Amino acid sequence: MSTRTLPLLFINLGGEMLYILDQRLRAQNIPADKAKKVMNDIITTMFNKKFLEELFKPQELYSKKALRTVFDRLAHASIMRLNQASMDKLYDLMTMAFKYQVLLCPRPKDILLVSFNHMDAIKDFVKDTPSILSQVDETYQQLIEMYTPLSNGEFQLIRQTLLIFFQDMHIRVSIFLKDKVQNSNGRFVLPTNGPVPRGTQIPGLIRIFSCSGEELTRLQFNNGGNYSSALREGSFEMFGNRITKLGTNMYSVSRPVETHMSGTSKSSAQHTKVNSAPNPLAKEELNLLARLMGGLEVQKPGSTDTGFRVNLFATDEEEEEALISRPNELSYGVISIQATKVINSSVHTNYFCREESVQYYILQHILWQPKNILSAIK
Repeated sequence: MSTRTLPLLFINLGGEMLYILDQRLRAQNIPADKAKKVMNDIITTMFNKKFLEELFKPQELYSKKALRTVFDRLAHASIMRLNQASMDKLYDLMTMAFKYQVLLCPRPKDILLVSFNHMDAIKDFVKDTPSILSQVDETYQQLIEMYTPLSNGEFQLIRQTLLIFFQDMHIRVSIFLKDKVQNSNGRFVLPTNGPVPRGTQIPGLIRIFSCSGEELTRLQFNNGGNYSSALREGSFEMFGNRITKLGTNMYSVSRPVETHMSGTSKSSAQHTKVNSAPNPLAKEELNLLARLMGGLEVQKPGSTDTGFRVNLFATDEEEEEALISRPNELSYGVISIQATKVINSSVHTNYFCREESVQYYILQHILWQPKNILSAIK
C-alpha cells in the first residue's frame, strides 16, 4: 500500500464532484451568482492551505466511510444543501468515474495526467477569482514536486492501492452503460484497441535471439485487438497538453447524471460486509481524520445568503424512493464530525461513528499538533 495515494484520490474525486455539481446547478437553473458562489466556496475549502498540509503528509488511505465524511462536509461548504439520497448518488458517481479512469490509464504514471486534467478544469472554474486561483496554483506545485520524481514502480504501487480501494464498488452509471463501457453487473469493459502505452510496442511479434544477442527469427501472432502506436507524452508541467482525455468533464446540461444500483450477488454482498467490520486501527484513523477535518473551514451562510437544495434526481419522489431502496451493503452509515478551532489553538472534536453493531463514541479535546492522539475510544 502506498502512503502517497490520498492526495491523488482526494483531488480526482473532488474534481468529479465539481463536474457533477456544475452540471446540476446549470440543469436546475440556479441563478448564476449563487452557482458561482457554491463553486467558489467548495474550491476554496478544498484547497485550504492547512487542510492540504495534512492531506499531503504520507499516510494510509482512509476507509470508504471516513472519506465519504470528508466529501459530505466539503459538499456542504457553501449555501447549497444535498439530501442524503442525493449525497449518496453524488459519491457513487464520483467514485465510479475515477475508478473507470484508473482502470483505463495506459501506464500507472498517467494517473498524474488524469489528476492534472481535473486540476485544469478546477482552475477554469475559478479563472475570474485570483485569490482562489493562487490556492489552486500552489497545489499544482505540490503535486509536481511530490509526484514527478517518482519511479514507475512507485506509480504502480499507487495504482494498485487505488484499485484495492475501489474493488468492491460496482455501481451502474447510465453514461457508462449507454457508451457500452460498463456491463449490467456494474463491471467495466476494458478496450482491446487504441494506442498502446508510451514506451511499448504493438503486441503481435515474438523475436528470438541467440546467446550473443543476434536476432535469429521472428514469429507473428494475432493479438486479438486493434492497437495503434503510442501517443506522444502528455505534459507533466503546470501548463500544457495532457493528451489523455481521462479526467476531463464528461457531463453537460443535456447529459444527465443518472445512476442505477447494480444487483450484487450474495458472495459480493458478504464480502462487502466483511470489509465494513470495525477496523482494528479505527483509533489511529479517527485521529488522522480529526486533524484533516479540522483544516476544513466550512463557511456558514450569512444573513444575506439564501440557501437552496440541489437534487441529483429528476424529481423529489425519485430521491425519496432511492433513499428507501438503497441496498444495506451500499450504505455508508453515519459519521458525524464537528471540528472547530478554539482560541487556545486546540480542536474540539465530536464523533459518532456507527458500523454494524459496534458504536464508537469519542468526545475529547486534542491539541492542534500532528503527533497528538485521542486518549480514549469506547
